[in-house]
Amino acid sequence: MDFKNVTVAGSGVLGSQIAFQSAYHGFDVAVYDITDDALTRAKERFEVLKKHFKKDLKATDEQLDAAYGRLSFHTDLGEAVENADLMIEAVPEVLDIKKEFYTDLAKVAPEQTVFATNTSTMLPSTFAEYTGRPEKFLALHFANDIWRSNTAEVMGHGGTDESVFNDVVEFSKAIGMVALPLHKEQPGYILNTLLVPFLNSAQYLVVNGISDPHTVDKTWMIATGAPRGPFAILDVIGINTPYHLSVAKANAGDAEAAKVADYLKTEFLDKGRMGIQNGKGFYDYPNPRYMDPDFLKE
Repeated sequence: MDFKNVTVAGSGVLGSQIAFQSAYHGFDVAVYDITDDALTRAKERFEVLKKHFKKDLKATDEQLDAAYGRLSFHTDLGEAVENADLMIEAVPEVLDIKKEFYTDLAKVAPEQTVFATNTSTMLPSTFAEYTGRPEKFLALHFANDIWRSNTAEVMGHGGTDESVFNDVVEFSKAIGMVALPLHKEQPGYILNTLLVPFLNSAQYLVVNGISDPHTVDKTWMIATGAPRGPFAILDVIGINTPYHLSVAKANAGDAEAAKVADYLKTEFLDKGRMGIQNGKGFYDYPNPRYMDPDFLKE
């Protein structure tokens, strides 16, 4: 299938990035969210994204204005998908919300529309039955800051049509991504299968009093040459995400996760330290300590 019209459902941090990245590469993109207020916040995010694209990709004002002109905004789901060749879902990581979304979507989407979920924690087979078209449903996972960290992990489920899988791989390349096909379902895909244990180990070291965040980051950066340590990475992800993941594991009986959840809530979220998104997390931005040349020498 030759995708031309894309719908992005969910206009939060990553949804906005997916929409703008697709529009920047020439696709007409319908942005859907449930309220006008959410779409207003999305428009503010697009203005910030223009600055990033100009700085990091050397995009011109003409290119950025053209990209923005290819965006349309909708609070009616049927209207948002009426011309969609591909619908990319980036709604909250809550199973019941996703089930309800796909149940509603299946009633209004055209027959040809391929559905892709950007879920980072769930398997597509978990809610494929709710899509009404499991053969045209798969996962398409992006990393945050997708214009720079341009990975697109493509993961089908047992019922995904191979031609649909290949079409989504080609779409990923068409919007400037490096397509990373997975040959079977894997919780966390490739990236998070590697990253989550790494971040969990870092948090274990801190909540058990073995070390502190800056020392852990310094250790990793010096020993491996990495530009960021795990706590700087958590700032980029946003502290809400590891907090909610830790709460879920704590509710399932994981005592270490309960300690992490309490630490993140009391030391960061309760103090308004959300990560890089609001300039305060394990570091203060825009000039975090780990970027100081002396950080690794102290």
